[in-house]
Amino acid sequence: MNDFDWSDLDVRLLQLLVAVVEAGSITGAAQSLGVTQSAVSHQLDKLRAITGDALFVKSGRGIVATARAGELAVQARELLRQLQGFAHTGAFDPARWQATITIAANDFQRDVLLPALAQVLRAQAPGVALRVIPSDIPSLEMLRDGVCDIAISPRPPEGSDIVQKRIFEDRYCVYYDAAVRAAPASLADYLAADHITVVYEPRRTLYLDRTLAAQGLHRRFAVMVPGFGGLPTFLRGSPLLATAPALLHDSFMREFARAEVPTPCPTLPMYMIWHRRHQDDAAHRWLRERLDALAPLQ
Repeated sequence: MNDFDWSDLDVRLLQLLVAVVEAGSITGAAQSLGVTQSAVSHQLDKLRAITGDALFVKSGRGIVATARAGELAVQARELLRQLQGFAHTGAFDPARWQATITIAANDFQRDVLLPALAQVLRAQAPGVALRVIPSDIPSLEMLRDGVCDIAISPRPPEGSDIVQKRIFEDRYCVYYDAAVRAAPASLADYLAADHITVVYEPRRTLYLDRTLAAQGLHRRFAVMVPGFGGLPTFLRGSPLLATAPALLHDSFMREFARAEVPTPCPTLPMYMIWHRRHQDDAAHRWLRERLDALAPLQ
């Protein structure tokens, strides 16, 4: 006989479900929650009895969520968000905020913005943990389903329930190893060179290259990497050229020389993107204001 019903649910069980789904393991969930593995296993058994579902099944050396667990995790995230909003009714005090905030960002926007945000959180909202996941090309689903609280990307997804704000804009420049080659002297020299580029999705080029292609200009790619963080290893000691955001010169592209792109090219706008359900949440608004303030000057 089942001794549990829906009234046995509490916040800890909701947090547990989300933690196991996101970690993909009992060990990872226990670490993120600060409890023992046996405690997680015990609470999972209770949650299985309540839901009448296995929730997680073995897959290789790990576990995977059942379809039911995936659906419940989406609902659990929304319930936790609502409970958090209930607790924050009235004046918001970041020093009392207890949460894990998930921001989706690829390596460029991650390195430009998020280390400084982490410092702000440690100083002003020490109860908030920052979780960073890759955004690739953000989808509506990752915002609607609560996979992330905020996405930072030059390509906001379109949806009537999605809000966006441009927080900064960068320009492209050409990076090269000055010990190996000189800057391209002309457009012809630039187009004749071998290039390294970033490809986030197969057969999907950067907006920069689509713009150049519209002018009848095409770069020859010798190397393609999944993120800007992969550029230095291949650029170092080679005659390759990398056309990438100028702000990267302050981080992992600092060792390379740079020059202007020898043809007009588009700028790189960066947007902060969130779901409309967060629009009036005091904690979320405070977080957005901090991110906006940390953006590089236009």
